[in-house]
Amino acid sequence: MQIEIRGAEKLSFRERQVVTLKEMGFSNDQVAGRLGISTSTVATLFGRARTKGYAVVIIIPGHSLGLFGPDDEGE
Repeated sequence: MQIEIRGAEKLSFRERQVVTLKEMGFSNDQVAGRLGISTSTVATLFGRARTKGYAVVIIIPGHSLGLFGPDDEGE
């Protein structure tokens, strides 16, 4: 699985960190603990990032979902 943040160039470095962790399913408390910041700062950064606009794209290879057999990979 690969995660891509489209519009990341609009975000600060810290906003990108928060967005990545939040979009991976971490809670504000977990993000705060990992980054060494307060939960209110996490909420502020995430809110600010959302107003700037970004899109998260998750790329999952088809074979990991069992959608393709070995003969279908090249098509």
